Amino acid sequence: MKKKKIAIIATGGTIAGSGAAGKTTNYEAGTISVDEVLSSIPDIRDRVEIVLDNLFSVDSNEIDDQRWLILTEHINKLADQQDIDGIVVTHGTDTMEETSYFLNLTVNTLKPVVLTGAMRPATATSADGPFNLFQAIMLASHSEAWGRGVMCLFSSTIFSGRDIQKISNYKIDAFDQRAFANLGYMKDDEVYFSSQPLKRHTTYSVFSRKPIKDLAHVAIADYYVGASPDILDFLAKNNEGIVIVGTGSGNYSKEWRQRIEELSDQGIVFVRASRVTNSIIFQDDYFDPKHVCLGANNLSPYKARILLMLSLTITKDKKVINDYFLNY
Repeated sequence: MKKKKIAIIATGGTIAGSGAAGKTTNYEAGTISVDEVLSSIPDIRDRVEIVLDNLFSVDSNEIDDQRWLILTEHINKLADQQDIDGIVVTHGTDTMEETSYFLNLTVNTLKPVVLTGAMRPATATSADGPFNLFQAIMLASHSEAWGRGVMCLFSSTIFSGRDIQKISNYKIDAFDQRAFANLGYMKDDEVYFSSQPLKRHTTYSVFSRKPIKDLAHVAIADYYVGASPDILDFLAKNNEGIVIVGTGSGNYSKEWRQRIEELSDQGIVFVRASRVTNSIIFQDDYFDPKHVCLGANNLSPYKARILLMLSLTITKDKKVINDYFLNY
């Protein structure tokens, strides 16, 4: 039986980090090649054919809009190669949840695309990177992984790129999927799917149909007790859209509401999200009686920002953008 061919795109992160022998803290991310990590996985090259591509070597906090666009283009080019069966992206955990959602919306392939990383650097005792990478490769080579959108594999759990979030900065079991079920799990090299993503993604996404050269500028503004609405004026100077992180159901003071209405009249597009981890935000007649804000649905503020950035590259029609938030 012919071996599956898996492309591994390295972007850096803790999985390629190094520090004092055995220690899990005070390390530098992105200093070790993925080839070194692969060398600690027994017989991996006997199982699959691997193509290595060191695209970036950065801490994931250095990922930016341009690197997202470069990564998307790179994945699409690899996916267009008929002999490539799946793609694994090694990535730092700090912003993995953002990158995975961006790719979920912009990658134009049904082939498996799997992000993975590590909570412990490669030089730590019991580093978790090699096993995560092993399982990510096995997942990307699995026939049932096709058409499920961009996925993340971490600690034997398969997450949707849309819903994954980081919940711990010290445990190796560092992610969950908010209030929604995971896509499945793995036992060693065995893949078990239990659900299918229903929101539009990859080839079904309007944002994947043609290359994006630039992203709209969108900021995030946190409301808290005593927060001044002046921050909204400042952000409106250099941004086309603003995501409001409100309390509860995306709520804020009457003073903020008035300022939001004024800036909306000037063309700024607002989305209401919530500081609450498990929340669903739709339009609200009390906190937003003029319906100037769109609801983030069940997206985190950070993912709502990504969807608004992409939406504003296509349109400023709020009805169209609202449809995107309902379906993506």
